Amino acid sequence: MRLRHRFLTAVGAMALLAGAAATPAFAEGVSEQDILNDAKTTNDVVTYGLGPQAQRYSPLKTLNRDTIKGLVPAYSFSFGGEKQRGQESQALVKDGVLYVTGSYSRLYAINSRTGEKLWEYNARLPEGILPCCDVVNRGAALYKDKVIFGTLDAKLVALDQKTGKVVWKKDIDDFKAGYSYTAAPIIVKGKVITGVSGGEFGVVGRVEARDADTGELVWQRPVIEGHVGTLNGKPSTMTGKVNETWPGDMWKFGGGATWLGGTYDPDTNLIYFGTGNPGPWNSALRPGDNKWSASRIALNPENGEIVWGFQTTPHDGWDFDGVNEFVPFELNKGGKTIKAGATADRNGFFYVLDRTNGKFVSGTPFVSKINWAKGIDDNGRPIYDDAFRPGDPSKSEDGKKGKTVFAVPGFLGAKNWMPMAYSPDTKLFYVPSNEWGMDIWNEPVNYKKGAAYLGAGFTIKPVFEDHIGSLKAIDPATGKVAWEYKNKAPLWAGVLTTGGNLVFTGTPEGFLKAFDAKTGEEVWKFQVGTGVVASPITWEQDGEQWVGVAAGWGGAVPLWGGEVAKTTAGINQGGSFWAFKLPKTVASR
Repeated sequence: MRLRHRFLTAVGAMALLAGAAATPAFAEGVSEQDILNDAKTTNDVVTYGLGPQAQRYSPLKTLNRDTIKGLVPAYSFSFGGEKQRGQESQALVKDGVLYVTGSYSRLYAINSRTGEKLWEYNARLPEGILPCCDVVNRGAALYKDKVIFGTLDAKLVALDQKTGKVVWKKDIDDFKAGYSYTAAPIIVKGKVITGVSGGEFGVVGRVEARDADTGELVWQRPVIEGHVGTLNGKPSTMTGKVNETWPGDMWKFGGGATWLGGTYDPDTNLIYFGTGNPGPWNSALRPGDNKWSASRIALNPENGEIVWGFQTTPHDGWDFDGVNEFVPFELNKGGKTIKAGATADRNGFFYVLDRTNGKFVSGTPFVSKINWAKGIDDNGRPIYDDAFRPGDPSKSEDGKKGKTVFAVPGFLGAKNWMPMAYSPDTKLFYVPSNEWGMDIWNEPVNYKKGAAYLGAGFTIKPVFEDHIGSLKAIDPATGKVAWEYKNKAPLWAGVLTTGGNLVFTGTPEGFLKAFDAKTGEEVWKFQVGTGVVASPITWEQDGEQWVGVAAGWGGAVPLWGGEVAKTTAGINQGGSFWAFKLPKTVASR
């Protein structure tokens, strides 16, 4: 009897210990220092991009090309319900809690060890929202005791990390005018920094800073010239000059949506944002460079003033945008170290800029058969081939449709939203790209609030028979491709790289894959049952290395892909978060 009592007591003690280990502590608070150190700390992921510079690099080395064969699923958490659409979220992890957003503006807090749901927030979305490219959400931000994310009806919501209760909620803009929000916010010096989505509806792109504690607006910076910003509730300065590069009143509905979010570099104390396509797509209606659409801009985090701008596609006529992330890194070139930044543009060129002043360093093609431009000149400006700019419909016989051209790349871009990664070990960028072109033509259009403002028609087509997707390792010092992995279907997922010499990304066919960072050899894959269009993360927990990714097919490809969407026909939709780990017993063998 006494022995049985001791046995039950021991079992009970072990159960209590196990329960204590599995119960998350919740974040005591995510500080500014936690955010700045995120790229170096391995036991958490508190920022979108694994650090404010968004290099998406983790120094973790337990997983490598030899040990990764022992990487196994730990759990799969379902987002539930019927809202099984594109899942593009990057998760965050802090103190045993994982925060991940889902389609239709949902946010979940789950136990990062067990996958047990702790709480769930569902935004009440109104009728009539106007998201361009699926009902996605790309992630949240952590700050102090709050988790902050945006919703499809253009609101910003701060929730209590422990309970999921609303702390504050603010309107970004009027969703009926075409505004929405899909990006992950960033936190800079106590401010939550956001952009706006809605570039296809004639909205005007801008960057905003709010007090992260209260949600109150601190500054606002429109990115299209002629519009005036605000600072502390009062008008501040105008962006550029009225009609400097825009004709007539076209600037009033000029586009330039800042829909992908930004990065921050503590070395230069600058925020970097990309800006979207000018409105409308029909470039014949707006002669001029149309600044600052299709650009990268650097802003002062204190007042929102634009410090410098670099336009990748002046007078864009192909919907090439310029929103793709600008990633700060140190470039060793000619025996000198340059404070640089790199961006892989939708227009097909890989740019390196001096991140202190925006000066052009280099621009090289990273996809094949580019024809809209013959190259990049010494100042970083594209050398246009006018034979591949869609024609002016006003000069056609019926005035309804301009000359159709086949332009490469297609409007979904050589690289779209899916973030690239940079390894300071290999000195390579890992870029998820696509090889495709499009038939495109212009049509007449007038601005109308809440209506599509395109003035163009299009059909995307592949340019190779055997593949569309291409994961490329690019040397920023030379622009050369070190290796390439070809995928039959388009690639639409983000990339992660690690100190263990690995590169992770997902495919529409449902695989999470890992590659040797130096050679491109595929060393591991796992089928999650639906397309992967999200960004993987890795973190250390209980002495083990974990990898996680949201899964769920969707995004722009099945909506806008035309002929290339056939390559993904039959892929099941889904909504879940998969967590994998390398058990200690395997790692130590």
